Amino acid sequence: MSLRLVFDNSQLAHIIDQALIYQCACPGQVAQHILGLRELFRYQTSCGAMRSEDFGIHARIMEAVERTHAEMETCLTDILAAEGWDMATLTMPEGLRKLRDELLAG
Repeated sequence: MSLRLVFDNSQLAHIIDQALIYQCACPGQVAQHILGLRELFRYQTSCGAMRSEDFGIHARIMEAVERTHAEMETCLTDILAAEGWDMATLTMPEGLRKLRDELLAG
């Protein structure tokens, strides 16, 4: 069983970096949770292989992670599109950067 990925880990890290640099937390938080879901899925896969008697439990967790992961990737795509991010480079739009600068300037 494997997860279908819309964003690879390096793209998620880039979104998180952009969000931190420009202080726009929502895309970064969603990206961070996607990475966490991938880690949970990876753990369940390896844990299930070690203890076959508990495979049903691990399979149930992996099913839930698969559904949640797909929804969170769709959510991230929707957020980036709504905010006007460049989807090719995953760069935050200039308008959000200006807003951040204005807020910091007081």
